Amino acid sequence: MASFNKVILLGNLTRDPQFSYLPSGTPLVEFAVATNRKFVGQDGQQREEVCFTDCRMFGKRAEVINKYFKKGSSILVEGRLILDSWTTQDGSKRSRLRVQAENFEFTGGGGGGAQRQGDYQHGGYQQGGYQQPQQQPPQNNQPQQPPQQSSQDAFGGGDDFNPDDIPF
Repeated sequence: MASFNKVILLGNLTRDPQFSYLPSGTPLVEFAVATNRKFVGQDGQQREEVCFTDCRMFGKRAEVINKYFKKGSSILVEGRLILDSWTTQDGSKRSRLRVQAENFEFTGGGGGGAQRQGDYQHGGYQQGGYQQPQQQPPQNNQPQQPPQQSSQDAFGGGDDFNPDDIPF
C-alpha cells in the first residue's frame, strides 16, 4: 500500500531561529511554528486552540531562514513528519514528532519578519533547484526591517548566478 507524508504549516515563529552547523559543516536551523484553530465548542462558545510545532531545516535554506526570520515572523513551511527517538541518561526512552522542513515561503505577515519581495515559487529553494523571482506590484505595507540586499540579489546571485553551484 502506498503512503504519503506531507505537512504544510502556515503560522508564526514562536522564537528566534536557532542556527548552528553540523560537524560536517552543513547549516542547520531549528524553529517552532504556532498555528491557530478557531472552532465552536459543544457549549456553543467560540474557542481557539494553538498548536506549537518544532521544525528543522538543513543547508542554504537554513541560512536564509536564520537571516530573514525572527520571533513572530509569518512563514509557510512544507515538509514531512519525522520521529526523533532517544534514550535519556536514566535509561528511559523518549520520542517526539517534528517537521523536517523541505521548502518554505515568505508570507509577509506576523511580527515584522522580512516581507516577500518577489515570488520565489514555494520559497525559492525547491527540491528541483532555484527558481528565478518574478516581479510583483509593490505592496502598501512596508517591512519593519528591510532586507539589506534587493530581492534580485538576496541570495548572492545577480546575472552571474549558476544553478549548478547549489548543493541540493
